[in-house]
Amino acid sequence: MSPSFPIVTTAERRNRLGRRHRLAPSAHAATVTEAADAVVALHATDAATLFLSARARLAEGGPAAIEQALYEDVSLVRLLSMRRTLFAVSGELAPYVDSSTARDIAVKERSSLLKHLVEDGQGLDADWLAAAEAAALDALDTLGPSTGSQLSAAVPALRQKITVGRGKKYEAETGVATRVIRLLAADGRIRRDRPRGSWTSSQFRWAHTEPWPTVPPAEARAEIARRWLHAYGPATEADLKWWTGWTLTDVRKALAAVGPDQVLLDDGTTGLVSPGDTAPEPAPEPWAALLPGLDPSGMGWADRGFHLDPAHRPALFDYAGNIGPTVWWNGEIVGGWAQRADGEIVWRLPADRGRAAEEGVAAEADRLARWVGEARITPRFRTPLERELVS
Repeated sequence: MSPSFPIVTTAERRNRLGRRHRLAPSAHAATVTEAADAVVALHATDAATLFLSARARLAEGGPAAIEQALYEDVSLVRLLSMRRTLFAVSGELAPYVDSSTARDIAVKERSSLLKHLVEDGQGLDADWLAAAEAAALDALDTLGPSTGSQLSAAVPALRQKITVGRGKKYEAETGVATRVIRLLAADGRIRRDRPRGSWTSSQFRWAHTEPWPTVPPAEARAEIARRWLHAYGPATEADLKWWTGWTLTDVRKALAAVGPDQVLLDDGTTGLVSPGDTAPEPAPEPWAALLPGLDPSGMGWADRGFHLDPAHRPALFDYAGNIGPTVWWNGEIVGGWAQRADGEIVWRLPADRGRAAEEGVAAEADRLARWVGEARITPRFRTPLERELVS
């Protein structure tokens, strides 16, 4: 006889998403760090995504509030971490993300760069790299927050060029500045500071900072898994492996440390939730959200079937599996949106969700347009529907 597990319906999963991801108005966050912690981490590969994801979860506050958290309070920090992707996390969580994920990435980044230096045959080695890194940090101490171009102008070593893939079809000459800066950031010795331009710009200045405190990796992974289960459960072992990029062994050890409960889902499969997190989730008030490409609520699971009709996927994802700008109604993706060159926010719902949904989405689109103001947003990863809406 199969074990009897508590049941979590698709409707309850959508209710959880609305409340725990701070998307229902009554659940909106008071601070930027609360908004980030609600989904564990905000995607930050695209500068605009970070701001728009936070906006959708905040009760109030414009871009300046998010800039304050990033660059003045430094209560929200960007880290190259899960799936070798740039995320923004709260300062409280950053040491756990660093120890659980970013440290391994930094080791691989260093090994890769050293390999390229040796293969180039100019005598560049680990000592040369250490000296270049030290010179870059000294320059930041002298100059203050600086762009990569400004650092290269100040540090001769960063103007060094090497040949990658010598003798192969993909042979190319490349500068080392970007790689050295990326490595310093991965090691937690520099951080992204205010960009040149507006909040939509990715041309960051860099600032010297101190590495994060060390947390035992197993402890760090357990903490990440615990927070992720609260935000994204019910979910599966495969979902957590996909979201983190950890090995299956590390995923299983982290989950064992958390001790999740199992629940039965509508399709007859089982999912994992935080210990004791099996009570029914009542519906919040009706809510609409316009989320940016790569938003955590669209990218939090390997299997998104409970909130996305598979028929809509081709229009809303790019060829590499990155989700584009989406329209949500009561915990379900019901369409997509875009911003035209004149600033107008346009959207489309492939299926009729009724008058309440149309009115709710229209009101949220107006709210987004007012928040964005004069800024113009083009997603880094463009999807068929987004392109169609702006054409």
